[in-house]
Amino acid sequence: MKFSRLHRSLLASMLFASTFFACASAQPDQRATGTSTGASTSATAAVERNPARLAHWEEVEAFIDEMTHKHGFTRAQLQNTLRKTRHNARAVQLMQPAPPGQARSWQAYRARFVEPVRINAGVAFWDRHAQALSRAEQEYGVPPEIIVGILGVETVYGQQTGKFRVMDVLATLAFDYPDAPNQEARKRYFRGELENTLLLARESAIDPFALYGSYAGAIGWPQFMPGSIRQYAVDFDGDGKIDLRNSAVDAIGSIANFLVQHGWKTGQPLVFPAIVDEQSGKGWQSFIGQGLEAKFSLTELEAGGVVLPLAPPPGLAYGLIDLQNGAEPTEYWLGTNNFFAITKYNRSFFYAMSVIDLGRAVRAARAG
Repeated sequence: MKFSRLHRSLLASMLFASTFFACASAQPDQRATGTSTGASTSATAAVERNPARLAHWEEVEAFIDEMTHKHGFTRAQLQNTLRKTRHNARAVQLMQPAPPGQARSWQAYRARFVEPVRINAGVAFWDRHAQALSRAEQEYGVPPEIIVGILGVETVYGQQTGKFRVMDVLATLAFDYPDAPNQEARKRYFRGELENTLLLARESAIDPFALYGSYAGAIGWPQFMPGSIRQYAVDFDGDGKIDLRNSAVDAIGSIANFLVQHGWKTGQPLVFPAIVDEQSGKGWQSFIGQGLEAKFSLTELEAGGVVLPLAPPPGLAYGLIDLQNGAEPTEYWLGTNNFFAITKYNRSFFYAMSVIDLGRAVRAARAG
């Protein structure tokens, strides 16, 4: 069968998805993907002839150079590893930004996580690991309900840790992140996480391809990125190794350590309800969108038209949290630095409030 030049170009583009990481400098028939067929040779050759993808190969080669110079890997090691890495189109699809103008609903988001399955599973988890949770509170100052809330939102207490091969999704996002205004910054971030994955595997003497996780490369019970595992994870069960994939106790201690390293203060409250006086013209809008940080005094907030039904402690800094509800009125809260420490886990007000609400619901169910 004969193909036009256009058809050949389209065929090469389609073949790219299954052969993205066969290194340009390697022999194409040495690529390992779980099966070995003659088709892989012709497919790789087609990709290498596709000029639209040449930049990707240059980036992969630059990454290999950097890893050999910084960390002492050999080119053969990395080329062999990257030949086994597969492009994951699903990860690219899931990273696509939401359509502009799409309404966000806090109540709909909250309902996904603060619900009977997670609450009941949280009670069982807390009962089973009460001693480790208590020890984490004593050593780090993080209450059990916050750790329980994070594990419930992230993986339903280890039930949903992800089925994506971490090497595949991180390499895909490192070199083929979807078009977006922050594309280059996101590619740099995922290249850093790919680097950390290779280092983590070497340090832990594990096969990097044995790591499975989310479509963004998050791993284990607490869904730590590889860089966070290397920097914040702890051996909380005392067995001589850190294992966030199989040890709930390591996950408990690691979450507590992560929060402390990101600003958690023992005994500090979290959130207080707030009302904005939209008719006052006092400029409360200036408190919105000021980053993941508590930076305003109560005096400043009240002068700007923020009304406080309760009386938060006056000596702390606060941030104004806006939880949008689509066509319904926005919900407002004041958050302390402990609230914003949770947003360092996932950069979302919705996420942090869901963690808090789920933890409170589990605590109430357990007490009742």
